[in-house]
Amino acid sequence: MLLLSTTLVGCMTAKIEEVRSAKTQIASSDAVVILAKPSIEGTGTEQGFLDCLERELVGMEISARSADAQRRGKPFEPRSNLADKPFQIYADHHFIDSLYPWLEPSTAPGNAQAFSAFLARPGVAERVGEMGVRYIVWVDGVTQKTDGGGSIACAAGPGGAGCLGLGWWEKQSDYEATIWDLRNGVNAGTVTTDVKGTSVMIGAIAPIPLISPVQSTACDRLASQLKAFLLGSEEDAATTAQAQ
Repeated sequence: MLLLSTTLVGCMTAKIEEVRSAKTQIASSDAVVILAKPSIEGTGTEQGFLDCLERELVGMEISARSADAQRRGKPFEPRSNLADKPFQIYADHHFIDSLYPWLEPSTAPGNAQAFSAFLARPGVAERVGEMGVRYIVWVDGVTQKTDGGGSIACAAGPGGAGCLGLGWWEKQSDYEATIWDLRNGVNAGTVTTDVKGTSVMIGAIAPIPLISPVQSTACDRLASQLKAFLLGSEEDAATTAQAQ
């Protein structure tokens, strides 16, 4: 109980940037699929971070069955009712399986030219359209420890137990989300977030942690900016409404 009641937040800095190269205006019936950018070598984006983005964007993941039900005009399953959401999230594993093997790490497109070639493959554009997926959001980046030091010693004796000292560590969450417009076959832009934080553990009888929630802050910031990016501006919305 003492450990929980004395948990404080450490020091953090956060930066968010957006580069837009095409207009976006997603509809509530459209779906987005969030994928880790293909990585043959090295560490890829954590699945937990992708899951966090999904939760922040729409609150839950929509399954392939629910997506099919919506396209046929049938009711959603109760656990997947997203009628009050601005758009949907399509399950990433269903999406990858449906387009096997074109989204495997060794064959997935990594740039605009390769992406255009991917959509031009026989049946790919039609299959994507059937799934109702409008945008792919490819996320690249990781959270990692960048520095640390100090030490804490704890001991127990006849008079009780206690800790003495100070330890600290720095973490950085650096992520980039590239938004691909599948309907128009273009790279709509990128959103990046860079969060750095220092956490401290103070040994003063009981350990007192001052934790910087670096990754969760990066998820929250990136999801918020992604949602705004996908929904587009009010001017874009008015243009879309007139076109309809």
